[in-house]
Amino acid sequence: MLLFAICTFAATAQTYVQGGLNLANITNTTDGQTEDNNILPTFNAGILSRFGLSKIIDLESGLLFTGRGSKSETYFTSSTTDNYLKARFNPYYVEVPLNLVFKFPVGKSFNAFAHAGPYAAIGVAGKSKVDSKILGFSSSSNNSIKFSNDDPFTSQQDDAAYGKLKRFDFGFNVGAGLQLDQIILKLNLGVGLTKINSTESNNTADDKNKYRTVSLSVGIPLN
Repeated sequence: MLLFAICTFAATAQTYVQGGLNLANITNTTDGQTEDNNILPTFNAGILSRFGLSKIIDLESGLLFTGRGSKSETYFTSSTTDNYLKARFNPYYVEVPLNLVFKFPVGKSFNAFAHAGPYAAIGVAGKSKVDSKILGFSSSSNNSIKFSNDDPFTSQQDDAAYGKLKRFDFGFNVGAGLQLDQIILKLNLGVGLTKINSTESNNTADDKNKYRTVSLSVGIPLN
């Protein structure tokens, strides 16, 4: 029976590589709003599989390397070439999503779909950059983003510091797309539920400092 189930899964599963544009941001108000001018363009890439449960409902999971973060630009005068401060904050995560997919057949080789589900992500790399120019004098700094070595299964924040992010991020994805014969087009919103700074222990106090990421992606089936 187990061998039969494995063979059935292998025959019906669809694996595809995915890549695309992320428009990343971070909430800055108690009700979870973001600033439009803080959107940071970055990317996502990885491999996902749909398990082939049925023609209408399916499960999807895999591994994604995905960028998050935000940017900010402050101008102290009317000039855009002097007296400014520009900052970019761009951490990268390995994400494991688990989506429930609802498929809506449109034609023989054309389906629409909607998906939703949780994700877990672990921070692996990233850079922060600050550029400034004041009264004609320019300066620039680049720093690697640091992550705390926290145990995600305990309530306390291990290795917390104001200069470190939490290693683990949790949230949910929701989106929709089109599946053509040899290509998958996907729009996704990733809603982080974890405050990103390692010193923040209460994720439910308000909605400040949580990731919000809109992704526009293209998938190419491998089978």
